[in-house]
Amino acid sequence: MIPRYVFFTTGVGKHREKLGSFEAALRDAGIEKFNLVYVSSILPPRCKIISKKEGLKKLKPGQIVYCVMAKNASNEPNRIISASIGCAIPKDKNTYGYLSEHHSFGQTDEIAGDYAEDLAALMLASTLGIMDFDINASYDEKKEIWKLSGKIVKTRNKTQSARVDKHGLWTTVLSAAVFVP
Repeated sequence: MIPRYVFFTTGVGKHREKLGSFEAALRDAGIEKFNLVYVSSILPPRCKIISKKEGLKKLKPGQIVYCVMAKNASNEPNRIISASIGCAIPKDKNTYGYLSEHHSFGQTDEIAGDYAEDLAALMLASTLGIMDFDINASYDEKKEIWKLSGKIVKTRNKTQSARVDKHGLWTTVLSAAVFVP
């Protein structure tokens, strides 16, 4: 089975139990009713990105659904947690792209999202042979090189961060790329 579509979603959940906070985050993301199977980081060739609303309409409760998921949880009061999915799409639609998962502490949506996007682009760049750049170069410098190569057409991310409950309830954040047949 090669998925034809993918959608991105995020969620936050809080509960006195860690598993309860994860379930609440799944509900917030709208994917609690599926049997989720985690897969690695390949965006299939010709896989179309659709809206969450459109994707959910194509799925049925109980269905086995493949996804790439980043999640993070803590019960340390006031700690910032984040989870991000990065995506790098090649110009050649017959070539596969990459998804990355990033889980962090103390990072804002913007910082975690840029990092996840950079990871996905780095994986795609290495596959496409675009590695003639300084590994220590800034994200913007690398992005410019990838853009100039003409082989990576687009990068994006979907990120969720949250501050852990001040009373120590478990807080879970998740971000997912959900595949649809």
